[in-house]
Amino acid sequence: MAQGRLLTLLPPPPPESRSTGRDRSEESDVEGMLDDPFDVVPQKKKEASSVDRLRRWRQAALVLNASRRFRYTLDLKKEEEKEMIRRKIRAHAQVIRAAFLFKEAGEKDLREAYTGIKLETASRSFPIELEKLTALNRDHDSVLLQEVGGVKGLSDLLKSNLEKGISLNADDLLQRRGIFGANTYPRKKRKSILRFIFEACKDLTLIILMVAAAISLTLGMTTEGADEGWYDGGSIFLAVFLVILVTAISDYRQSLQFRHLNEEKQNIQVEVVRGGKRCGTSIFDLVVGDVVPLKIGDQVPADGVLISGHSLAIDESSMTGESKTVHKDKKEPFLMSGCKVADGYGSMLVTGVGTNTEWGQLMANLSEDNGEETPLQVRLNGVATFIGMVGLTVAGAVLVVLWIRYFTGHTKDPDGTTQFVAGTTRAKKGFMGAIRILTIAVTIVVVAVPEGLPLAVTLTLAYSMRKMMRDKALVRRLSSCETMGSATTICSDKTGTLTLNKMTVVQAYFGGTMLDPCDDIRAVSCGATELLIEGIAQNTTGTIFVPEDGGDAELSGSPTEKAILSWGLKIGMDFNDARSKSQILHVFPFNSEKKRGGVAVQSDAGVHVHWKGAAELVLSSCKSWLALDGSVQPMSAEKYNECKKSIEDMATSSLRCVAFAYCPCEIERIPKEDIADWKLPEDDLTLLCIVGIKDPCRPGVKSAVQLCTNAGVKVRMVTGDNIETAKAIALECGILDANGAFVEPFVIEGKVFREMSEAARGDIVDKITVMGRSSPNDKLLLVQALKRKGHVVAVTGDGTNDAPALHEADIGLSMGISGTEVAKESSDIIILDDNFTSVVKVVRWGRSVYANIQKFIQFQLTVNVAALVINVVAAVSSGDVPLNAVELLWVNLIMDTLGALALATEPPTDNLMKRQPVGRREPLVTNIMWRNLFVQAIYQIAILLIFDFSGRSILRLQNDSREDAEKTQNTFIFNTFVFCQIFNEFNARKPEERNVFKGITKNHLFMGIIAITTVFQILIIEFLGKFFKTVRLNWRLWLVSVAIGIISWPLAYLGKFIPVPVRPLQDYFKPTCWRRASRRDEEESGQS
Repeated sequence: MAQGRLLTLLPPPPPESRSTGRDRSEESDVEGMLDDPFDVVPQKKKEASSVDRLRRWRQAALVLNASRRFRYTLDLKKEEEKEMIRRKIRAHAQVIRAAFLFKEAGEKDLREAYTGIKLETASRSFPIELEKLTALNRDHDSVLLQEVGGVKGLSDLLKSNLEKGISLNADDLLQRRGIFGANTYPRKKRKSILRFIFEACKDLTLIILMVAAAISLTLGMTTEGADEGWYDGGSIFLAVFLVILVTAISDYRQSLQFRHLNEEKQNIQVEVVRGGKRCGTSIFDLVVGDVVPLKIGDQVPADGVLISGHSLAIDESSMTGESKTVHKDKKEPFLMSGCKVADGYGSMLVTGVGTNTEWGQLMANLSEDNGEETPLQVRLNGVATFIGMVGLTVAGAVLVVLWIRYFTGHTKDPDGTTQFVAGTTRAKKGFMGAIRILTIAVTIVVVAVPEGLPLAVTLTLAYSMRKMMRDKALVRRLSSCETMGSATTICSDKTGTLTLNKMTVVQAYFGGTMLDPCDDIRAVSCGATELLIEGIAQNTTGTIFVPEDGGDAELSGSPTEKAILSWGLKIGMDFNDARSKSQILHVFPFNSEKKRGGVAVQSDAGVHVHWKGAAELVLSSCKSWLALDGSVQPMSAEKYNECKKSIEDMATSSLRCVAFAYCPCEIERIPKEDIADWKLPEDDLTLLCIVGIKDPCRPGVKSAVQLCTNAGVKVRMVTGDNIETAKAIALECGILDANGAFVEPFVIEGKVFREMSEAARGDIVDKITVMGRSSPNDKLLLVQALKRKGHVVAVTGDGTNDAPALHEADIGLSMGISGTEVAKESSDIIILDDNFTSVVKVVRWGRSVYANIQKFIQFQLTVNVAALVINVVAAVSSGDVPLNAVELLWVNLIMDTLGALALATEPPTDNLMKRQPVGRREPLVTNIMWRNLFVQAIYQIAILLIFDFSGRSILRLQNDSREDAEKTQNTFIFNTFVFCQIFNEFNARKPEERNVFKGITKNHLFMGIIAITTVFQILIIEFLGKFFKTVRLNWRLWLVSVAIGIISWPLAYLGKFIPVPVRPLQDYFKPTCWRRASRRDEEESGQS
């Protein structure tokens, strides 16, 4: 018994791997393609690389600056620590429990400090000892519960009411929070800016530069004196510090954004009963004594005891580690925080919150949110590694060439004197020259390694997630932002997503007559009306609150329940009175498979079993019908067809059809014991009424569906409603074309699709546009069939049973208002307003993420290529480089952090939704990007090398001394190179469009970074010459520098007229066997 209780501290089991043989073959194909650094790995979002695989990959990769490259990706060390904590909690649960008992028994002062509970205050305010309440929560002690008078006695001790809850008085809530604690747990203190600065300093290349700068500073001050000798080393130190500071500030800001989003994800909204009224509140605002209604899919928000429940089953796997559900009743009334309601409904009395619950203690130990490795981050780290290897090779070659030229006497000063003469030059001066060359080589590595690529992913994801929150979309998994840009189809729910979820009963078919208006029951007998009202009042999960001041009644529950209850009020129902006249014996909660729910009630008239659900399904179980005079008539074939015709007419008018039926039950048939296992009679029913519920389409849905269609994303409606209702709504929303086909397989019932073979489903799945009367399993089968056909599938869902489909889909989209906690936890993105137009905005943002990263890649690779080629050619030919270490560090800052900030935060444009979805294997660098890159890089290399070799004559510097002319020439080359990057940053905004200035004024951050870069460049040239080894330029040279940079604009415009091949450029460099394998994969995916 004790061991069983100890298991309650266990964390949830790891998710089961769902990989199939097909998945393994795909994974092997992926691994075979890893040598291509510019290809996107086709990877499932939730099947990210295992920790072992990621570790092997990182050990195999040549990464000089891992601390910068892998920031905001999965921290493998912390992931191991997290798993160790989980194992310790599992292995030492008994020790932990004993430690808490020891604290409570012997060290009350420590306990008070830990929980914030003052014993003397508690004993005065509430007549229950805290030790008893803590023991009740911890040990699930039924004997102790009986000692305090059961649930009713416990609620009295906590000054709560089982029906009305606690009062709405703010002082009472504050007092409870102060005595019993808040429903929160300690969060790890966020890292300070100094911690980010320290982590940025761990970059290996920057460490080498700082060591070289220290040596240069020491030797310079020794040989040239303190006044002049500190400039070389000091300027490198200053540049390195600037890089570190900008990097740390950028990382710090992103950490704050991710922390805020994590807090939003944890802020679950729950229903509580306070002052007799149901109201919504944050899970963090719950207090001991609250009465909380529970329904299927909810998370148990705190520890508590069951007040009442019907078929209530709880999934306690998150606490016990066992996946089986536990049925809760008066014998097993204890509920644990963090568990999920698997079935049924009920209400609970909160007895423990925050760290006073086992869930709170567990979360306090696991409160750190580790980073997530997204597929694109993994891929870009691979790209950065590949380019870094090239840069390291080039830098090594430059280092060797420069050292050979230097020590053989071929390197000369600007005045023409040889820098090193064997046997003549002092060792200190020779060592100084060698260190200077090493600094240049290391700086080339800094410029060559594009660590800004993974940073760009982090920046654009953080920016997009923040903006998506404003567009009513909360991202739970980072990778879904990327994947959404590749979505080819959206399987959407109808109710609440395509429609407003504001339901009203507009038609009613009663006793063989269509009521007009629908609440006119004057022709209906009193007996028939009372029977219907009994079914409405008792067979519901909703409630009606009537204010004491006589105001309007307030309804709670699902939109369908509220519509029916509202109609019940119109036909004369007194909700509380109707419920008091009969007693509920047993409940069969609404089931999405059977699409109906039932209740057995006992009153003075006997036992009645009431059913409510999908009209045609309930009708098929009816053997009789209730006439207006209250008499029961047999269901003839003519009457059945008449009722069916009424349902079809309602459905054609876009109405949701709900039928009410009942049957009397002999009391002898009701089991005396184990009534929870009683199966309610559901075959020989009497039809009471059929109602048609109107749920209008959301404004803007039709245009949003059209936008998706134009963007190559097919919208499919998957609904549990009648097929005729589904067709009518689909027509209204624009999912079905008025001139299109309304027959199978374009419009299909879930049952028909379910009964097909896997091959048959694959043959028709592309054609399916509307699926009616579908079960959650039908939705799962549809998702699986679409994925086998190569689609990237986004699925919306709100119910608990939607969880498998949400998990299986490439992108799971749960509903923030109507969605259950189970559905939300299985999803990747939560649509906060349940609106389909918000889903389309998510697609837009997903494409924007991918497009922004491509913009930055084009910009950074252009700078990489140009800087490397210019320095290598100059070094080999003249023994010196036109761009020194400090200048290259400034260029690196422009290229990496500032460039990522400018280009990774571009807002999405309408043009994004005019393209086709990005394919799973579409390369990161497209042919259009290669064209733009080569045009700009060749232009920059050609111009700057011309000035490097012939700059003295072109710039008319013949009359200056050789030293002054060379300084002016190198300063001009540096200035021109920077302005080429500034103007090329504009070109990178629109890789495919000729007008690169469109919408530029909307991106204030881009304009700000351009302005800051320009201002700093002017300051560097005019005022910081000592540090950057530059000289002031006259206004003519300034104009020439800017003019050369501006030429990149018309050049980019003209370059976009150059046609590009359809076949990706990198395919031409792949081995023939790879090309055959890739072509075979494409053929197989097309045939499957």
